[in-house]
Amino acid sequence: MKAILKTHMAAGLTMKEVPEPETLGPTEVLIKVKRASICGSDIHIYRWDDWAKSHIKPPMIIGHEFAGTVVKVGEAVNTVRVGDFVSAETHIPCQKCYQCKTNRMHICKDMKILGVDIDGAFAEYVKVPQTILWKVSPKISPDFASVMEPFGNAVHTALVEDLTGKTVLVTGVGPIGAMAIQVAKASGASLVIASEVKDYRKNLAKLNGADLVIDPTKEDLVDRVMQLTDGDGVDVLLEMSGNMNALEQGLRALTRGGTASILGVFSTKVALPIDELIVFKGIKIYGITGRKIFETWRVSDQLLSSGRVDLSKVVTHVLSFDEWQKGFDLMLKGECGKVVMVVSE
Repeated sequence: MKAILKTHMAAGLTMKEVPEPETLGPTEVLIKVKRASICGSDIHIYRWDDWAKSHIKPPMIIGHEFAGTVVKVGEAVNTVRVGDFVSAETHIPCQKCYQCKTNRMHICKDMKILGVDIDGAFAEYVKVPQTILWKVSPKISPDFASVMEPFGNAVHTALVEDLTGKTVLVTGVGPIGAMAIQVAKASGASLVIASEVKDYRKNLAKLNGADLVIDPTKEDLVDRVMQLTDGDGVDVLLEMSGNMNALEQGLRALTRGGTASILGVFSTKVALPIDELIVFKGIKIYGITGRKIFETWRVSDQLLSSGRVDLSKVVTHVLSFDEWQKGFDLMLKGECGKVVMVVSE
């Protein structure tokens, strides 16, 4: 089968023929991949940065965002059947630790990650445990089914609290930030403001329904937010950028007693005046990783199958599997939303 691999400890990836997965464990499932989408973590692996060096052991099939059809199941599989169309959770929980036993598998103490710790989904077939599979609503297009995993990040980040009638600031409008804008609007937010510096992503924010897009390099974000909210600040901050300045500006723009939901990953230590921005303002901070298994998946499926969220505004490129290099180039340049590869029909 064709697969995209990290074959060597240097920048770049390789598409090559590799053996199809053969032996299935009792609770494992073989899936024919229909769609796979490129994630920011795949770009880290492509670039071979410090994160990739510390996590990836070549040779490794990469990729974790996918959807496909079940073609074979292990003898003890009881959650899916041959022919089911499924997507999958990236985080593979151990199901034994304290977090797993208390219904918090998304923060499993000993989780493995698809396409990082085990061979991933940038291949014509992928083998995964039944634990992580989600049967996709037939109303959801295959082109969007592989994006359900990152969409779940947006849902988890945005819906830590009821957004009905709330004012929301989204800092950083990559694909997940753009999806979070739609989720906030679909959930009844009264005002959604986006903060973004890149022209392409400013347009992405507008396309996905932001009421206002502010470039913090061209105007004072905090002053503008205060003008828009009668001096109160926003009720909820959704931090998607992983940028220290954006985080501080977002916290300054947050109302007293407000909520900060942080998905952005920061590559360095962050220095903040905690007393001023957090303690004395009495705000709540949520650290977001992954998706709640499977609470978030249920909500995500319903938002997509009902048409309340339209991922055609986020998926900007659908390419053939053989065009994978073009997809990575688009991601590296930041000239795209989500890039989906058609692995099979």
